[in-house]
Amino acid sequence: MKTIDITTKFDTLRTAKAVGRIKLSPETVKKILNKEIPKGDVLSTAQIAGIMGAKKTAELIPFCHPIPIDHIELKTKVGEDFIEVEAEVKGIWRTGYEVEAMNAVMMALLNIFDMCKGFDKNMVIEGVKIIFKSGGKSDWGEDLSGLKAAVITVSDSAYAGKREDRSGLLAKEILEQFRAEVVGYTIVPDEKEAIKEAIKKFKQMEVNLIVTTGGTGFSKRDVTPEATSEVIEREMVGFSEAMHILGVRFTPKALMSRAKAGFLSENSIVLNLPGSTKGVKQNLEMLLPLVKHALKMAKGEGH
Repeated sequence: MKTIDITTKFDTLRTAKAVGRIKLSPETVKKILNKEIPKGDVLSTAQIAGIMGAKKTAELIPFCHPIPIDHIELKTKVGEDFIEVEAEVKGIWRTGYEVEAMNAVMMALLNIFDMCKGFDKNMVIEGVKIIFKSGGKSDWGEDLSGLKAAVITVSDSAYAGKREDRSGLLAKEILEQFRAEVVGYTIVPDEKEAIKEAIKKFKQMEVNLIVTTGGTGFSKRDVTPEATSEVIEREMVGFSEAMHILGVRFTPKALMSRAKAGFLSENSIVLNLPGSTKGVKQNLEMLLPLVKHALKMAKGEGH
């Protein structure tokens, strides 16, 4: 049993809104509005309870991550025989705020129930649901369905058969998980011309995404970035920067990668990855949801 690993997700502004209502007798509603409930101001206390509920969500729901909350707002709407509660929860983090928003609504409604149960035995909580969410991968991420992909492992030792190529095989597996059609895989030595020829070969096969692993460090034999620079038309600087930003979360050694990314054409991207399996996994899971959109932009389709 484990929680979902969100370490490779982007920190983005995320918002969730939830709504729900409690059915009460008209007489109870009047008592609430006239502040005749002995326990106090029902609506104000419900709003406070909702705010507390949002903050306590991770303590109550086993698989919810403790997350920073930057904004909580509770609104109440009073009808003839109901009180509706709407909660908005917002923050900059790597996972969404839907459960926090729903918990805020539930705690507010349960507070109304608790304060009014001595006057109304037929109260019903109903319709608690999410009505809006934004900021997650569903807003900007896409799988790679319909795209062709290929993997190039750059390694003298793997090319010579002295070690197993684990990083390249992992890259293939992750690409397939993202629903790309992997049409090519090869191992080449740490030689600029060999790397360039492999990239050009897959470009001629109309591959949309070419992933290289290895050869991105400081060794004189690490020439993958140089080879890539000589075949791309335009560099995708943001992808390289993001790999550094993500990588230092795990190890400062990520700053020693010189990996590049760029367009071979408006239909084809090449992405350098480090030779470690951890680096391959972390970076692909972060960047692959953006690839299809990047290709659309390259064709002039914009955002």
